[in-house]
Amino acid sequence: MPEIETITIRKVAKRLLPLIFLLYVVCLIDRINLSFAALTMNRDLGLNAYVYGLGASIFFIGYFVFEVPSNLLLDRVGARLWITRIMISWGLASAAMALVSGETSFLVVRFLLGFFEAGFFPGMILYLTFWFPSAYRARVIAAFMLAIPVTGVIGGPLATSMLELNGTLGLAGWQWMFLLEGIPAALMGFVVLAFMTDRPSRANWLRPEEKQWLEDTLHRERQEVENAHSRLSLWQALIDPRVLALSLVYFGIGTATYGVVYFLPQIIKGWGLSNLQTGFVSSIPDIVGTIGMVVWGFYSDRSTDRRRSAATALLVCTVGLVGLGLFGASAWSLIAMAMVSVGLNASRPLFWALPSLFLSRTAAAGAIALINALGNLGGIAGPTMLGWVKTTTGSFSGGLYFLGACTFIAAIVVLMSVRAPSRVAASLAE
Repeated sequence: MPEIETITIRKVAKRLLPLIFLLYVVCLIDRINLSFAALTMNRDLGLNAYVYGLGASIFFIGYFVFEVPSNLLLDRVGARLWITRIMISWGLASAAMALVSGETSFLVVRFLLGFFEAGFFPGMILYLTFWFPSAYRARVIAAFMLAIPVTGVIGGPLATSMLELNGTLGLAGWQWMFLLEGIPAALMGFVVLAFMTDRPSRANWLRPEEKQWLEDTLHRERQEVENAHSRLSLWQALIDPRVLALSLVYFGIGTATYGVVYFLPQIIKGWGLSNLQTGFVSSIPDIVGTIGMVVWGFYSDRSTDRRRSAATALLVCTVGLVGLGLFGASAWSLIAMAMVSVGLNASRPLFWALPSLFLSRTAAAGAIALINALGNLGGIAGPTMLGWVKTTTGSFSGGLYFLGACTFIAAIVVLMSVRAPSRVAASLAE
């Protein structure tokens, strides 16, 4: 490996990855806090499991509406300004959850939160393609997405600790939680404005020869992708069968993820635990998931077949979801939860390395956003189904089996989807 490559990639990673990792942690804390707020908020507002599931789901309708336009705007105006806008608006919307007073306001604010956050995640995936050659993308996406299990570890104890502020200054604990976790997101927008750099050509923290090497490498890889697959227009990318297949896979991942995220604290509390105990117990599967994600990523980097590694991870998740439905409140449920965490967390970075194998430029911006938008409609299916099953049967088991079926189908579809062009595959193996 040339010395300039090593030095340049190290500089870029040290400059960008800590910032976007922190942004994603803040984003995820503001997503999962609803599940812990539900431990007391649902009773205070008179929300049953179905209405709560609907509120968790309606976030993704707002998200879907603005996802593709948001990513196209990021590609046009630059990540620095657009991510700043996203952080400030979603942080204020998240804090505004402290003001909801009933079913209508709950649904309205949740919709607005999704609308304002739209574009953050696909924007970050697109942003990483502006800075890292293909040989590094799976690992840097994994480093970025390590925020998911890490947030699971710290998010539960943090949120339930804030619930203990109940009654302070006349506010409920869940209101304090939304305020104290929403305002920092808005403030992080100003950090983005100060420290984020749009493209390598504008990086005054790289030497001229480092910028030149990085820009030449990225340009060459774009040409290889376009020569192998032909350069797609935005519309061609949006209707490409591979993009639609990846959207279906991500729908399965999203359905399982959000079904588990928004109801896991209630499942665990059903074991007879206190709110604070629930927060700490919910972090255990994510600790295992963090370790599993790192180990899985290490071994999968030795293979050029990202699809097979991702499919195997999804099958592990499927077994875990079925086990969680079967074992109920027994100790075996923790093992099943750990399998779910490992499977979901290991599959995501492998999955998001796939689109850039056949997409580039504006087509990549639009298609990545579309995949994420359609996939995140699983955030409607998962919580709504789990809430309906719980309300109808008094048990979560049937809903968990449904989530397992979704990840099983996703595993089958991902095996039949994208293959890397030979040159790109060779670079992944280096």
